[in-house]
Amino acid sequence: MLMLSPAVQEALDQNRPVVALESTIISHGLPYPENLALARDVEAIITEIGATPATIAIIDGQIKVGLTDDELVLLAKSENVIKTSKRDFAYILSQNKTGATTVSGTVIIAAMAGIPIFATGGLGGVHRGVSDHWDISRDLEELALHNVAIISSGVKSILDIPKTLEYLETKGVEVIGYQTDQFPAFYTRSSPYSVDYRLDNPEDVARLIHAKFDSGLEGGILIANPIPKEASLDEALMEKAIKEALIQMEKDGVTGKAITPYLLTKIKALTGGESLTSNIALMKNNAKVAAQIAVAYRP
Repeated sequence: MLMLSPAVQEALDQNRPVVALESTIISHGLPYPENLALARDVEAIITEIGATPATIAIIDGQIKVGLTDDELVLLAKSENVIKTSKRDFAYILSQNKTGATTVSGTVIIAAMAGIPIFATGGLGGVHRGVSDHWDISRDLEELALHNVAIISSGVKSILDIPKTLEYLETKGVEVIGYQTDQFPAFYTRSSPYSVDYRLDNPEDVARLIHAKFDSGLEGGILIANPIPKEASLDEALMEKAIKEALIQMEKDGVTGKAITPYLLTKIKALTGGESLTSNIALMKNNAKVAAQIAVAYRP
């Protein structure tokens, strides 16, 4: 069922480091041509550090682990790519559709391929106002189920951070701060909330991943890596923009899988494009740290 690129297949066969990458950031997270430039840049960063990038998507009904440049262009330019979580797999596969995998979809495929390290921008989580609409990202459930370590800048700041952290605790997912004691909030380096444990170098993180996965404990790990200082936005400014975007979202009646891309687009407009610049910077930084951890980690 899986189609691994020659580079990814060779790296896995030889126990060389591989870093999984999602594809919704290409098709739904950023506008063209910034999305394509980021996809290429992230893969180049991972390669330069000594790991093999494995961008994951479903192309014409085939699960692909490691994409060609033409396939990256397809995801970046096409308007009919389906945002793909677990519930979408059967339809997309059976109808030979093309889908860009969310964090949850990427975790599933990375686990199937035997790739334990995954870099993304921000994890999904419990949405604000959850008691009214019960909107909880599938990302949390799949992370709890599969032996994959996710390197992200915390969770998107549009979410309810304390409830997300409580959900992760309930599911037994460790939240490790990479060179930080505070849980990062995507566009900003910190939040009022603490991580479970702090580790300051790739080798210590690799040892922790081994300790969990080798012990037979099932489930993933969240490595919370703050956005670089120079790209971090003002916390009060971001909170104001998020609240305005949420109000507009309610007025427009946006629901389901359309919520996150809608809010990110609104926030970009409200911050004069600064949020887009920050999003790109944090994704590149997460790819760098993930590659360093992957190199330090050996199956």
